[in-house]
Amino acid sequence: MNRRELLALAGALGLAPSLASAQDADPAATARDAWLYALPLIEMAAARARILSAPGAAVNVLRHDRELADHTKRAVTTPNNDTLYSTAFVDLTQGPVILTIPAMGTRYYSVAVMDMFTNNNVVLGTRTVGGQGGTFTLVGPGQAATGMNPTRIATSYAWVLIRTLVDNEADLPAVHALQDGFSLKGPEAGAPPTFAARDAAPAAYFAAARQLLAADPAPPTDLRLLRRTAAFLGAGPFDTAVAARGVQTARMITMMAQGRQTFIDGWSYPRANLGDYGQDYLYRAIVALQGLGAMPVAEAFYMKAAGDDGSGLYKGDGLYRLTLPKELPIDSFWSLSMYEATADGQFFFTENPLKRYAIGDRTAGLKRNADGTLDIWIGRTDPGGERSSNWLPAPKSGPFALYLRTYLPRPELLTGQFRFAPITQV
Repeated sequence: MNRRELLALAGALGLAPSLASAQDADPAATARDAWLYALPLIEMAAARARILSAPGAAVNVLRHDRELADHTKRAVTTPNNDTLYSTAFVDLTQGPVILTIPAMGTRYYSVAVMDMFTNNNVVLGTRTVGGQGGTFTLVGPGQAATGMNPTRIATSYAWVLIRTLVDNEADLPAVHALQDGFSLKGPEAGAPPTFAARDAAPAAYFAAARQLLAADPAPPTDLRLLRRTAAFLGAGPFDTAVAARGVQTARMITMMAQGRQTFIDGWSYPRANLGDYGQDYLYRAIVALQGLGAMPVAEAFYMKAAGDDGSGLYKGDGLYRLTLPKELPIDSFWSLSMYEATADGQFFFTENPLKRYAIGDRTAGLKRNADGTLDIWIGRTDPGGERSSNWLPAPKSGPFALYLRTYLPRPELLTGQFRFAPITQV
């Protein structure tokens, strides 16, 4: 990689709100920006293909997970072990789709409807709708906003991702009954556009990106970038060797993203625009790779631990401890999840003898300190004694990451008045 490309990489890692300026005439830098811009579309299309490949799956049809996610679930990076997912990709090209939410009572739930650029167009749930449920009309671009509670969606295809809180294994039948009360009803849908994987050759990647953009055009705010990247995301043509250099840089950016996070007292706190990115294309791309389906911070506040060296990864064989206060500034639930890191920068639950993938407010048998605080012990082997009840198992080998999720955060957490203590090595 030459000096100019290294400088471009360093600039991109600064996480400027948008990518390189329109005056940047370097074709490799333009290819880099085009690849990063299209990555959320590619990841969403890949998720759509995985979800629709399941037996009985179809567009405009909800598919319910009946068991909590474990180490075998690899469809979407950084899954949670707190809620059951119900998911569907909807096609609004032929007309609106009707979403029905059953009465949920006091149980936490959320229905996130994301456009193909990974923005949350709406989150219907405990915070916004309440426990009474309702009927909502999902309306695509250019369609008349009619029907009950019309809800405008920015793209013709969209991802509906429902999370329903589970207290424990005995609670599953009750949650299954609630899941069955959700429904989607819409016109018959056709086959969605094809896609290419993120590691595809530049020609295949950009060809897929052009197809996806044709099906779900970008918003007017993105036209400046699309004009500049037209050789790659438009009609072309482009030099494949130049494209390969730019794509190499883009991939390096996503791989190095973990190492350029800003940590405060050992935690990376989310940006205010998480889940609704505007023109922050680089941040959007990184979240699409590391946390596809992330919700806005008002709904769920996700934090990643700093790791051993500020890289966001833990590599040691020792014992770590997180101490949580007696009360957290949230109005719903919390969990600390353990993930093994893959070579391409994604995170999934790790197999362990306890079948414990997270510790949270509903974990049975936790032992608190006399003052009400809670010590969570993190390591590859059982710490033994009284610590065993609060043990979160790490992978037997290899790097791992820790994410702390809090739902319905209060203002003091959103504004930074409250900060969590760091994870420390014992």
